[in-house]
Amino acid sequence: MADLEQLKQKYNPVISTINSFAEYGAKVEAVDLAGEQLHIKASVPSKVVANRVWDAIKEIDPSYADLKHEIATAGGDTQPYTIKSGDSLSKVSKLFYGNANKYNEIAQANGIANPDRIQAGQQINLPALG
Repeated sequence: MADLEQLKQKYNPVISTINSFAEYGAKVEAVDLAGEQLHIKASVPSKVVANRVWDAIKEIDPSYADLKHEIATAGGDTQPYTIKSGDSLSKVSKLFYGNANKYNEIAQANGIANPDRIQAGQQINLPALG
């Protein structure tokens, strides 16, 4: 019999990743056992966030044989984001892609000529990167 607490601990980074996007509409709906697998049911606001969750899963166990997941994507391919005071495109890139060096892709997708010149309140769309 699978140990629910042990599996929850193993996949805690996945649950934490989903919860870290709660302010954007991500939500963990269920964490339980489905036979011998941990079952995580969640919804995320975009393909961008879904990709971030997938990265977390693959980091833990590329085969994820002991995980059954239902991650519904509520929105489309892009993730809207409002620049906050103290943000840089590198910081936003690190949050959504796990890599600060994707800032140029964000800048290009939003027609930002100089990635260092963003302002609090500015609306951008984060593209799903392959």
